[in-house]
Amino acid sequence: MLPWLLNPLRDLIPVFNVFRYITFRVAAAVVTALILSWLLGPWFIRQLRRLSVGQNIRDVGPQAHQVKAGTPTMGGLLILFATLVPTLLWMDLGNIYVWIVMIVTTAFGAIGFADDYLKVRNRRNLGLTAGTKFWLQILVGMALGIALLVLPAEAGFNPTLTFPFIKRLILHLGYLYIPFVAFVLAGSSNAVNLTDGLDGLAIGSTTVAAATYAVFTYIAGNRVIANYLQIAYVPGVGEVAVFCGALVGAGIGFLWFNAHPAEVFMGDVGSLALGAAIGTVAVLAKQEILLGLVGGLFVLEAMSVIIQVASFKLRGKRVFRMSPLHHHFELSGWAEPKVIVRFWILSILFALMALSTLKLR
Repeated sequence: MLPWLLNPLRDLIPVFNVFRYITFRVAAAVVTALILSWLLGPWFIRQLRRLSVGQNIRDVGPQAHQVKAGTPTMGGLLILFATLVPTLLWMDLGNIYVWIVMIVTTAFGAIGFADDYLKVRNRRNLGLTAGTKFWLQILVGMALGIALLVLPAEAGFNPTLTFPFIKRLILHLGYLYIPFVAFVLAGSSNAVNLTDGLDGLAIGSTTVAAATYAVFTYIAGNRVIANYLQIAYVPGVGEVAVFCGALVGAGIGFLWFNAHPAEVFMGDVGSLALGAAIGTVAVLAKQEILLGLVGGLFVLEAMSVIIQVASFKLRGKRVFRMSPLHHHFELSGWAEPKVIVRFWILSILFALMALSTLKLR
């Protein structure tokens, strides 16, 4: 919005030319989102307490977590606000890709909000049924797949699948692209949701992933750099880096209040929205396969649950003390802050490995 408003002043005041550069607007979005989070955070937490929007802790979880019962939840609303507002301020309003990622993120946030609302209303850790949540996620994911499939040819987006290590291999999925996108979004949103079990764990790891995809979207939208690195060039997708920057700023700002011991939890309205945002950005940047590496920590968390359930049903035995994986290490004697920081380190290592693939051919 601001670039559009200030564009006429470029000829009169040369300094306003800086608003043309995506890198400047990404940095501005980070700072704006961070300041918004810091300014609104205390007021927002007070309102949640006033409305008695407290977290209900599962009885099957670690007993040490019972002390967290009553901590304000639904903090994801703050993350969404602090992400979407700076994005609108600093984006090119005519860019279809930024609008797409904002709409999808908001839609998944709405699913999470409904789930959180039911939990708070019923005073139990039971909201929407797992099946209802899953099919709503699939529905939004398929809508995204259809939207991308019918984009005008001049938009430059193709329903193809690229591979980070074999850059010359490109699969044309055709209509199979629709269920593929739905799978990516459902998988990423649920993986982040499973990771959201310790103070600051999910938001810290998501912030790392968002910063990584800010790089990938910028490169994918730059014809010269994309051709040099032999990755898919998507005209206009570089503008999505502004959204990623806003997500980074909002994430850091929320972490200020969500760090151990947390003053507020993000709830499903945050975790589902964040996972969908990362998944959508990966799809738009044509780096869907790389999502498994960028979000390697989320994959480990999700796989630990799958392995635990499969092992118990097939063998009657558990592989981990408790799943998701972070609970296993908690019950192994690691203090919660130690688990969080070490998992953050893992997320950074996964991000660095993903970035290193830019030069691997």
